[in-house]
Amino acid sequence: MKVSLFITCISDAVYPKIGEAMARLLARYGVVLDFPRVQTCCGQPAFNSGYWNEARESAKTILEAFEDSDFVISPAGSCIGMIHHYPKLFENDPMMLMKAEKLQKKSYEFTQFLVHVLGVTDVGASFPHKVTYHPSCHGSRLLGIKEEPMALMRNVKGMELVPLPFAEDCCGFGGTFAIKMSDISGAMVTEKSDHVLETEAEVLVGLDMACLMNIGGNLRYRNKPVRVMHLAELLYEGVK
Repeated sequence: MKVSLFITCISDAVYPKIGEAMARLLARYGVVLDFPRVQTCCGQPAFNSGYWNEARESAKTILEAFEDSDFVISPAGSCIGMIHHYPKLFENDPMMLMKAEKLQKKSYEFTQFLVHVLGVTDVGASFPHKVTYHPSCHGSRLLGIKEEPMALMRNVKGMELVPLPFAEDCCGFGGTFAIKMSDISGAMVTEKSDHVLETEAEVLVGLDMACLMNIGGNLRYRNKPVRVMHLAELLYEGVK
């Protein structure tokens, strides 16, 4: 099967090690990732800002990039979530709508693919640290990703997983929301960071680097020594 990596903008430009961790973890199960270089932004910033014509242009590039893929996987639930909006973008174009629906059905966030496609819930990782988990909005609400990361984390040897108070509250990033409503966004991420600190965890883990970047930036600004990681990074570090 042809499994393609949709790396997403933030992971590609700021956190490339997440893609490396995903590739190395999946290689342990015989999955060699394909990487179409033509891929670009999923179009979410334009879509959320009301610029649907511009979002369609990005979507067309993504549809072309992954047209021949059997599976498309990404480290970000928000970007896979945007693919779920593609049918709406092309509802008046039957041919593009068919392509959009096809891509939607074969696109997975990383933990979804690991658990539901490969049937893996234990990668054999060991991570002797106190960890708390932030469930990102798009992944948990739009894609329904809830049990998959928990199943993977419960099987990490030596790890103490502590509940995050008010875990489902938004971190305040929200893409362009953080720019348009910066004061509200700042208040939201400060509150989220306060809850992270309440857990006394050494590590904050999540599935979407936009959220983790926002929370991590707030924690660094306040000189709080909490390590922020994508779950793929944690699992890969645990098996190295």
